[in-house]
Amino acid sequence: MEKLQAAIEKARVQRQESQTINGHPVQKPEVVIEPVKTPEEAVNSAWASLAQAELNPRILRKNRMVAYSGGEHAAPYDMLRTRILQLAQLNDWKRIAIVSPHSGCGKSTTVSNLVFSFERQADLRTMVLDCDLRRTNLARLLGLQPKSNMKSVFEGKVDFAEHGIRIGENVILGANDAPVGSSAEVLQSQSTGRVLNTIEAAYKPDIMLFDMPPLLVSDDNFAFLKNVDCALLMVEADKTSVKQVDIAERHLAELTNVMGVILNKCHYSDTAYGY
Repeated sequence: MEKLQAAIEKARVQRQESQTINGHPVQKPEVVIEPVKTPEEAVNSAWASLAQAELNPRILRKNRMVAYSGGEHAAPYDMLRTRILQLAQLNDWKRIAIVSPHSGCGKSTTVSNLVFSFERQADLRTMVLDCDLRRTNLARLLGLQPKSNMKSVFEGKVDFAEHGIRIGENVILGANDAPVGSSAEVLQSQSTGRVLNTIEAAYKPDIMLFDMPPLLVSDDNFAFLKNVDCALLMVEADKTSVKQVDIAERHLAELTNVMGVILNKCHYSDTAYGY
């Protein structure tokens, strides 16, 4: 019995010695167990962690962001937003590319205004990505200065969590800080498809809008449109020819679903109800 007590006492002393350094007690590190987040909590956290955009109303007015403040001037964009949502829900479409046959149709201005129309749709989460990698239109029109571009995101060099900007509580923007080369190669790469899937899985947007380059001036759209559910074609009144519309529609139909055609810059509009 005495031997057993001696062994217990020896073990106690050794344990105390192992918990001290030079006679001073060693503080055991606390083990912090993080609670497991539900999928919804993970998505909410991903949105909340994005940098908030600082918008300058003066720059927005200068760049014709008429949907920023709402009201009657925002009505055409709000109507377009609602029509997009109706067709998307009817056909179970989420990824929507907005394209034009040629430059100057007002595509990027329309997409930028849609940012604010969708932001007012508080029950939906919207993501807008600038895939016109040869230009920086969305960042310029919104007066933003992103630190990187979507090419770096698609190539896996920059995480979207570091690149994306949140506008309000329910819109995420992915813009470009500078024009880039090899845009067609980037857009048609397998990496781009995988990154898009990863972004969608992390942020669970209800609608994803893609501002695309002009359809008939490069092969960027042909490389990318396999990644979307449908496309909207924007044409310019008095400038876009019937032949260009026909060619653009046929190209789009070969690549994805055609949601519809938007006639922009039309001088003959219905002024009823103040629109």
